[in-house]
Formats: sequence, C-alpha cells, structure tokens
Amino acid sequence: MPESWANGSLAGDFVLLGFAHVPALRPLLAPLFLAMFLLTLLGNALIAALTGLDPGLRAPMYFFLRQLALLEICFSLDVAPRLLLTLLRPGRGVAPAACALQLLLVLSCVTSECFLLTAMAWDRYVAICRPLRYGAIMSPRLCHLLAAACWLAGVPVALVFTVWLFSFPFCGPRGIRHFFCDIAPLLSLVCADTRVFEANVLAATVLVIMVPFCLIATSYVLILATVLQMPSATGRHKALSTCASHLIVVVLFYGTTGVIHLRPKASYSPESKQVVSLSYTLVTPMLNPLIYSLRNKEFLTVWTANSATQWIQNHRESRVEHASFRTTDSSFYSVLKSCSSILGRS
Repeated sequence: MPESWANGSLAGDFVLLGFAHVPALRPLLAPLFLAMFLLTLLGNALIAALTGLDPGLRAPMYFFLRQLALLEICFSLDVAPRLLLTLLRPGRGVAPAACALQLLLVLSCVTSECFLLTAMAWDRYVAICRPLRYGAIMSPRLCHLLAAACWLAGVPVALVFTVWLFSFPFCGPRGIRHFFCDIAPLLSLVCADTRVFEANVLAATVLVIMVPFCLIATSYVLILATVLQMPSATGRHKALSTCASHLIVVVLFYGTTGVIHLRPKASYSPESKQVVSLSYTLVTPMLNPLIYSLRNKEFLTVWTANSATQWIQNHRESRVEHASFRTTDSSFYSVLKSCSSILGRS
C-alpha cells in the first residue's frame, strides 16, 4: 500500500483502502460489484414499480415490501458508487464532510431497515394470528405511519453518532481500511479516549438491532404456535410460505450487521470485516428481490401477467404496423399500374 494513499491526497482528506490487500483482484472486483449494483437497482426498482402500480399487490405486506425495496436502493446508492470509485481510482481522497455524510446515510439506512423488518414481522403476525381483524388493524393510515416512523427513526441516531465521532481528533495517516466510511475503521484513526463513545454505540446497537430482533423472534414464535394448531396441512404450508422470504432476509441481514456493529473495536481483521460488510451492503440488497419474487406466487403471477400482456401488446402493434406497411405497399403498386396504363394509352 503506497504511503501516499494512507496519508491522503489532500491535507485532512481520508482515503478509502478497500481491498488494498489484494491489488491484483481489483480489476476483477470492479465489474463484479458493478454488475451486482445494477442488478440491485433493477430488481428493487421492479419490485417498487409492480407493488405500487398493480392493483393486485395492494396488501400491507406488499406496501412494506415496496418500502424495503426503496430503502435498499438508497443504501446501494450510498455505498456502491464510492466502492467502485475506490477500486477504479485507488488513492483518491475523500473529504471529511463527504465521509461523514456517507456514515450518516449508512447508519440511517441500517437503523431504518431494522425497524422496517420488525414492522413486516408484525404484519405477518397479525395476518396469521389475527386474520379476522387483519383488515381493521392494518389500515392504510397505520401502514403509512409505520413506514414513516421506520424511515425517520434512523436519522436522529445516525446524526448523533456521526457528529460525535467526527468531533474527535484524527491523528497520523488518514487511510481507512474499508470500502466505505464506517464506525469501526474510523475509530482506529482517533487519537483520544473513545470508551464513553463505544459504550454508547454498544447501548444504541442493542436498542436498534437486538430489540427489533427479539420482537421479530417473538412474532415468529407466536406465528409458529398458531400454525401448529391449524388442522389443515395446506393451511399450515400456505401460512409458513408467506413468512419464509421475510425470515430468510432477516437471517441474512442480522447475521452480518450484528457481527460488525455489536463490537465496533473487535479483534476481527479489517480484511475480514470488509468481506462481512459486503454481505449486507451488496449481497443482501441484490438477493432481496429474488428471495421475495421467486417465493411469492402472487408476485410471480403479476409479473408473468404483465410480461404476457406486454408481449401481446407489442405483438399486436407489430402486426398493425406490418398490415399498414402491406396496405401502403399495395397502394404504391396500384399507383404504378395506373401510371403504366396511362402511359401505354398515350
């Protein structure tokens, strides 16, 4: 790693050193991460569009799924472009304000996703355990209030810790051994006592990550107890199938964010933290559309119906254009024949 990279291209700038330990792989990682980023945007944008425009996907479950897709798009737009720039132009400096903004958005998105996954688990609990009151409880007004609370809840938490962290003095080289600005790599550059800050980060992490996780686990315990009491095997399978996609996403998300954020100064190597961070910054947002769409029959039905309708419409338009061309072609030849006959008579 060149010393100029670690010291920053400009005085006071940070330098992201993501995957600097494998410089030979950088040209290969860049197109791979670019493809993952584009798939993430395409898949989540498709889910957001279908759940927002199709009348058959207006249930609260699909409303929260649209919010998750939009959140994943915001998360990817915050992390992936900077990662690609780091791989393609290593050593490029990052202004402290830009680094602070990225940290603010990352913490806000992670916090909002924790709460949003909890709201989605509660929606499944009400649908399965209180089916007769589901429509009355999960009203459109309540769904919008829950979504707004999930989006806004991450802002004050992220703002407090971002301002607090950047109030510390940073000494020595400004190389951040990560592919985005996060708490753990930034703490390693601070030359001050951060024990109070770390204690507060741990407390906030327990509240933001562990409390929602416990609520999600409680919801699924109650759901499982209700499903086991159902007399029909078909009903049990249908009830569990509506929860399977959400449960997979919860395991992927919490399994990686917990490792990183519960111990910000843990003994894990920076290189291993980068690999784990890839799971919830690139892999999980890319897989979410696949997990939800492939395991949801209603979503697949709507997607197939829209695709078939679009194909039929395009086919009809092409036939109309072809028929119009043939009509024009016949008229042209009729005009030629008339001209030929007139010339022959003359």
